[in-house]
Amino acid sequence: MIFESLENIPKTFGSKRKAPCSHTRRRSNMMLNPLNLKHLNRMDKHPADMITLNLEDAIAPSRKKEALQNIALFLSNMEHSDSYLIVRTNPLNEGGAEEIAFLNDFGFDAVRVAKVKSQTEIAQALTLLSSDKELHISLETKEAFEKLNTLRIDERLTTANLGILDLLSSLGLPQSLVRLGNPTIDYILSKFLVDAKTAGIHPISFMFQEYNDTDTFKAWCEQEKKMGFESKACMGPKQVEIANEIFKINKYEIERAQHIKAAFESNAAKATNGFMDEKYGFIDEPIYRDALIILNNIGNI
Repeated sequence: MIFESLENIPKTFGSKRKAPCSHTRRRSNMMLNPLNLKHLNRMDKHPADMITLNLEDAIAPSRKKEALQNIALFLSNMEHSDSYLIVRTNPLNEGGAEEIAFLNDFGFDAVRVAKVKSQTEIAQALTLLSSDKELHISLETKEAFEKLNTLRIDERLTTANLGILDLLSSLGLPQSLVRLGNPTIDYILSKFLVDAKTAGIHPISFMFQEYNDTDTFKAWCEQEKKMGFESKACMGPKQVEIANEIFKINKYEIERAQHIKAAFESNAAKATNGFMDEKYGFIDEPIYRDALIILNNIGNI
């Protein structure tokens, strides 16, 4: 915990600054409400690979300043967190620009800007953002959905989070479409995934709102992993536990990738880039590259 007691927390900011996150695990991205001080107090020791401190839709306009001050207070009294920390700001023209400017000197890992539509907003956010932090976006508008593969104008834009409900509203489609097996949702997920990967952006799939329906959440995670996703937005610890388990790289995958890497590199040194392996059959350069992707995605497990 950051503070031993929430009854006597300081009223002024501290001088501590969290070091950049040292791991690259991205299985779970848990949304956290900064008006809940108990949740803020545990963000230094949490099983979620990523934590997003939310200043946008879930915070009433009258309490956004309070939420921003809470984030700054807890960040400035924290030296370490096991999670990659992100602050989700409001749209740039609705307070987001000021929120970024205020938070720049505090210790966290990325800013996530809501309701992005164009490269112009990406450029503006990058101009505002401290150079030691990454930029993430919420993909919630039809304009960004159409142009996602063109939005990475700088390498600091690393991640896109699919806001499925806002996106459906932007497209004029009902939220009732969000169910397993719906072809429109499958198309949205597929396009989001491929366009993000084409642009070199890491895609995080949408948040499932029915928190206590863990069976359906698990089914979504399993389907999305089959599609190629590596990350899922989460509402709380129960969803984090499921996402961490499903999106982990299992022991078999790691052992197979390590074997293929070693075998290919040994044969390539002898000018043989395609060969039969006794354990895994035919191995050539595409098989080798896939093994490297798996090993690169282990993320310091």
